[in-house]
Amino acid sequence: MLVDAPQTSLKRLDSPAVMKAAVVHQFSRPLVVEQVPVPSPASGEVLVKVVASGVCHTDLSAIDGLWPVKPRLPFIPGHEIAGYVAAVGLGVTTVKEGDRVGVAWLHSTCGRCDECLSGHENVCAHQQNTGYSVDGGYAEYVIAQAAYLAHLPAALGFLESAPILCAGLTPYRGLKETGARPGEWVVILGVGGLGHLAVQYAKAMGLHVVAVDVVDEKLAMARQLGAEIAIHALHQDTRREVRRQIGGAHAVLVTSSSLAAYEQAIHLLRRRGTCVFIGLPQGECPVSVHTMVAKQLTLKGSTVGTRKDLQEALQFAAEGKVHGLIEVQPLEAINDVLQRLRAGQIHGRVVLQMA
Repeated sequence: MLVDAPQTSLKRLDSPAVMKAAVVHQFSRPLVVEQVPVPSPASGEVLVKVVASGVCHTDLSAIDGLWPVKPRLPFIPGHEIAGYVAAVGLGVTTVKEGDRVGVAWLHSTCGRCDECLSGHENVCAHQQNTGYSVDGGYAEYVIAQAAYLAHLPAALGFLESAPILCAGLTPYRGLKETGARPGEWVVILGVGGLGHLAVQYAKAMGLHVVAVDVVDEKLAMARQLGAEIAIHALHQDTRREVRRQIGGAHAVLVTSSSLAAYEQAIHLLRRRGTCVFIGLPQGECPVSVHTMVAKQLTLKGSTVGTRKDLQEALQFAAEGKVHGLIEVQPLEAINDVLQRLRAGQIHGRVVLQMA
């Protein structure tokens, strides 16, 4: 982390020797905004000038060191990165300087395992991850593997593109994993950074939507985005309301970080329904085996998405069917943004703008 790569780039547009970055030096401590060396792309890599970088709840897990495999300190978080190519390494032919690109969570995979070869590279056991195992986008520049870059549609600006690279991609893949078909009902538990985009992708995919949250403003937002039914989980009995109004859901997508949402999820399904988890709560989630067996339910997990999924997710946004609700902040505000994210005080997505 934070090590300048070998000087093997073919061209550099306007890269200085140092850049501003928000760096994690200690877990669960405020990030330090400081000057660090600008890395140079090695063979097969590109240097991306960051214009916009989304702030994801997963970044908190990295910053607080909550996962079993922790990032090596110091490191730069951030994996929703939109910008343009500033320099290319040897052998790169798929992009050129000046191209508008996105850098997502999937930095690289092995490309050889069963998962990679069968269209499931997002669960490759040998993957490297942007902003976790390699430095990310809370910085003015970031290194990316050329083969894993997303080409941004011309209709999408940098600020609009950044959240789609994770907050859009993850629920889009999750909805695909439910197997729900047009005309069927999906319950989306949690209408935050992922959930507000999940509502829109579900509508674009022809699904009917029930949105569940504990914040009135988020439920109002969900209705504005197309949810036919909005349920306040603290003031209403979610299970009873879903059964009463739609007879149970064909699918449930859980985007929340609240463990209570996961505990009730399968009880919202009709028989032979599918529940997909995409959020990452703390703690263990009990599941009723009796309910699973008696109703022949399917319970799945889903993580981010493949490069193909990302192309599709970006295309929906480029066609105007999905719009991230964005709050723009400077990099210097990152610690305040993270505190608000911890407290559940952010509606939609915060995007850091790098000048």
